[in-house]
Amino acid sequence: MLHGDVLGERARLTPDKTALVFAPTGQRFTYRELDDRAAGCARSWVAGLGLAKNDRVGILANNRVELLDAFFAAGKSGVILVPLGTRLTAHELAFIAQDSGLRALVYGGEFAATVREFRGLVTLERWIALDDPADPSDGRWADILSRIPDPGPLTPCRAEDIYCLLYTSGTTGKPKGVMVPHRMVAWNGYNTAICWQLREDDVSPIFTPMYHAGGLGAFLLPIFAIGGTIVLHAGFDTGEIWRTIERERCTVVLGVPTIYKLLMEAPEFETVDLSSVRWLISGGAPLPLYIIEAYQRRGVVFKQGYGLTEVGVNCFAMTVEESVKKKGSIGKPMMFTEARLVDGEGRDVPVGEVGELLLRGPHVCLGYWNNPEATAAALDPEGWFHTGDLARRDADGFFTIAGRKKDMFISGAVNVYPAEIEGELLLHPALKDAAVIGVPDPTWGEVGVAFVVPRAHLPTAGELVAFLARRLAKYKIPKDFVLIDVLPRTPYGKILKGELEDRYARSRR
Repeated sequence: MLHGDVLGERARLTPDKTALVFAPTGQRFTYRELDDRAAGCARSWVAGLGLAKNDRVGILANNRVELLDAFFAAGKSGVILVPLGTRLTAHELAFIAQDSGLRALVYGGEFAATVREFRGLVTLERWIALDDPADPSDGRWADILSRIPDPGPLTPCRAEDIYCLLYTSGTTGKPKGVMVPHRMVAWNGYNTAICWQLREDDVSPIFTPMYHAGGLGAFLLPIFAIGGTIVLHAGFDTGEIWRTIERERCTVVLGVPTIYKLLMEAPEFETVDLSSVRWLISGGAPLPLYIIEAYQRRGVVFKQGYGLTEVGVNCFAMTVEESVKKKGSIGKPMMFTEARLVDGEGRDVPVGEVGELLLRGPHVCLGYWNNPEATAAALDPEGWFHTGDLARRDADGFFTIAGRKKDMFISGAVNVYPAEIEGELLLHPALKDAAVIGVPDPTWGEVGVAFVVPRAHLPTAGELVAFLARRLAKYKIPKDFVLIDVLPRTPYGKILKGELEDRYARSRR
């Protein structure tokens, strides 16, 4: 029976292999030790908190071992875990708590102030503190675990049972809870391990937030499925990450473009020993070519991946050789992953043309919690998930992301894809970052506006136009350039273009 207890299955096979290194303390855990912790957590939820299968429990904490305990306890108990974004306000957390129907919240001490405000907005049955409680009436994690009953059977879980609810970042509208079943968790782990050719001697750091599908699904589950080792960071510190990669002899590293850019700009980048690294892979947002080239100059293979919370995070794969030959591509669909590119009428587009990417396979979610309208809009009756991303497929079957469907704008009856323009702008040596949006225009319908973050030297609009004119057709060149200190982004690097659109509209009133 396919279920999401990947840790339990791996612990059965290689119990004494090192599963986890917690970077801040150096603590090391075998698969047996980590599995025992998760089983203890699962039993404490059922016997200590009175939670039953399909009950929802939230967790609000920075990266720590207890967060992994909770995640893997969901795979053993049938309790549905709801990881909560650590950057959210109490008001935003309250919406998720009410939408998901949380019965209990587990929280870290660093969020005590937020929890005090949060508890004034919602009513939960249980508040559990991992550290010092925000309120004297709150339970303590350690006390609950100390009252674990004798080992006994846990509730069996089936393939389509919900494992967790992962709330999308809400770049448009309210966050939606993605229903992730056990089948999806297991398949993502196994298929990624196979298609990405992971190995049991792989060591991978995780420094992205573990409340997100990227932290949980992109490498944690695949590495555990193959029997490798995860090095968990509490947060993002460029120096600590480079030192850890060197010290722990990390072999495969996952990140997002923003993170790779910050790591590239750190002083350690030019001297750190990268001889252990087999390859790096980026996801979450389009990866500028100049970042790939910077790492390749350090002798490191750099791949680009693709996935969404709703489709299992990892959907495409490529070999080391292909990462060079097809630089900028996300690769070919992984095994048993079907992919289509369609136009606005749902017809397949020819090779080389841009279309919306549709995916189907055992890695696709069940839809959105309590939101049948959104589910029907994303998942069609034939099981295809409509990603909203635009892509091209070449004659060899390799896909390249062109941008978001909602980002595309039409100028003079011609489709314009901001990601293409942004990629060219980022090649300008005076720019650190750039984003392009479409705005209404009385002549052309829509035109582009570029928000640019300069380095020391601020180029003029004329200089940027001249730079782009050598690289892009005239209709693609933005008609306005706006200086900005920093682009608004989600924690996983996606630009919040709605904020840029609002800002530009206000400036023109």
